[in-house]
Amino acid sequence: MPRKIVIGDIHGALRALEQVFIRLKLDQKDELIFIGDYVDGWSESARVIDYLLHLGKMNPCIFIKGNHDAWCADWLNGAQADTEWVNHGGRETINSYSGYSDEQKEIHLSFFGRMPYYVTDRENRLFIHAGFSSIHGPGYEHFEDNFFWDRTLWELALATNPELTKESKFYPKRLKIFKEIFIGHTPTTNYEIDIPMQAHHVWNVDTGAAFHGRLTAMDVQTKMYWQSDPVWQLYPGETGRNR
Repeated sequence: MPRKIVIGDIHGALRALEQVFIRLKLDQKDELIFIGDYVDGWSESARVIDYLLHLGKMNPCIFIKGNHDAWCADWLNGAQADTEWVNHGGRETINSYSGYSDEQKEIHLSFFGRMPYYVTDRENRLFIHAGFSSIHGPGYEHFEDNFFWDRTLWELALATNPELTKESKFYPKRLKIFKEIFIGHTPTTNYEIDIPMQAHHVWNVDTGAAFHGRLTAMDVQTKMYWQSDPVWQLYPGETGRNR
C-alpha cells in the first residue's frame, strides 16, 4: 500500500532530507505532504527548492506554505529583505541564491505562489504549517497569516486536560473539527524533545531541524517516523538558526 508521509520543517537542510528519504526507503508511490518552511537556516535553501521541484515530478506531493517561505517569496518578488527574516535564517537563504539567474528565481517564486496554506484529506485530517484561530475551522479564518504564524492551536492542545474527550462541553471547539491535525512551525526542541509530539489528536512534526534538532518524516497512518542525524552534524562549521 502506498504510504502517506508528512515531512517537518526543512530550513535549508537538503542533506537531512536526503538522509531521511534513504532511511524511510522512499517509493515513488508514496504520497508526500510537506508542512512548510523549506528555507532559512542552513546553507542549501535554494537547492532544497530545486530538489522539491524535481521530486514533485516523481512522487505525488503537496507543498504547504510556511512563514519562512512567505518571507523568501516576498524577497524573490523584489521586496526589500525584511530585517527580521534576514536575522532568522534569511541571510543564509539569500547567500544560497548566489549564481542563480533571474529565470531560475522566477521558477522558485512561481513554486512558492502555488503552495496552499493547508490541505485536508478524505479521512478528515488537516495538514497546516502553524494553525488557525477560528472556532469554525481554517475555512473561516479572517487572517490568512495565521495559517503560517499561529501558535495558539498547538498551545491549546498542550494545555487541554488530556482526560477530556470531544464529548465534553469543556473540550475546545477548534479541536473537535478534525480527526487529526499535523503541524510544524513550533519546534519540539523548545520542550527539549527532538521527536514528534502529540497533544490530543494534534501532531507536531517540527523536530527542530533549524536548530539543534533533527528532520522528521512520519507515516500519517501508522505514526512510524524516520529522522535525520542532528542537522548541525551534517553541516559542520555552520550555525543554522542557532543565534
